[in-house]
Amino acid sequence: MSHPIAIAFIHGIGRTEPGYSASMQRALARRFASRIGAESPDPRKELIFEEVNWSAALQYREDGLWRRLVPAGPMRYKRLRRFLVDSAADAIAYQPAPSDRTAYDAVHRQVAASLARLAERAGPRAPLCLIAHSLGTVIASNYVYDLVKRQNSFMCPTVRGLINGTPLEHGETLALLFTMGSPIALWSLRYPRFGEPLQFPMTALGRHHPGLEAAWINFYDPDDVIGYALRPLNAGYRAAVTEDRPIDVGSILTRWNPLSHLGYWNDGKVADAIADSLAAAWRQSSGLALVTSRPRVERARRRAAGKARRGAV
Repeated sequence: MSHPIAIAFIHGIGRTEPGYSASMQRALARRFASRIGAESPDPRKELIFEEVNWSAALQYREDGLWRRLVPAGPMRYKRLRRFLVDSAADAIAYQPAPSDRTAYDAVHRQVAASLARLAERAGPRAPLCLIAHSLGTVIASNYVYDLVKRQNSFMCPTVRGLINGTPLEHGETLALLFTMGSPIALWSLRYPRFGEPLQFPMTALGRHHPGLEAAWINFYDPDDVIGYALRPLNAGYRAAVTEDRPIDVGSILTRWNPLSHLGYWNDGKVADAIADSLAAAWRQSSGLALVTSRPRVERARRRAAGKARRGAV
């Protein structure tokens, strides 16, 4: 019996509107269907998508801050300042303080609510895939870390109250994790020996889906100054992260500079790689034979690796 795969998207900094992952959803659905072919009577029903729109949890606070600042005195570069309030402030506000975790908990409530909807739509034991970008990768990491390792000791009651008893919501079926342009390496400076990764995969995954091979693939463009490899951080990350994959993303105007950070969502090579993993996970969770072919992805990886070597010269 086949299991649909539950897929949650988590965006990065900035004011983000619902539908931010629409292009990736279409790309994944199309590529996934081409890979499994007639193995499913309706491949569109095998992937269940849900967006985490956490920016709304902070936007009203950022709007309030801006209303206080504007009349306070003259300010130059107002448009740039407003951009910083709507984007860089996200990363600053998200840091939990010993005395106040208002923003941290508000963001995590959005994650919990989205996973609850996924469990209802895809099924309580559906294999879970998280696809996160930029600050969203930190949010995904923190949320699963708190959920699995800290549990009731760190999650606030308003977050715990949104989590039902399903294995999916408790992270037990988390099988695929894709981080794109991740600054987790920079966040690791806050911790001794560069921190500890989330537990991945959980031992419960094998109980729910025997034979399903978990994978954490970390995509980063060598030109993206926000995205970094994770495996070099320490032994914990080497064990948890399956692969740091350099990849060339963005348009002709952005792929060669730091603006490539914005290119992961719409990149065909990223979608190809994720679709390959989704097809493999679907077959494994369904007990079907694994048949994969990744020539385009392999060529893209070789190009990106060559680009990284040239940049180091």
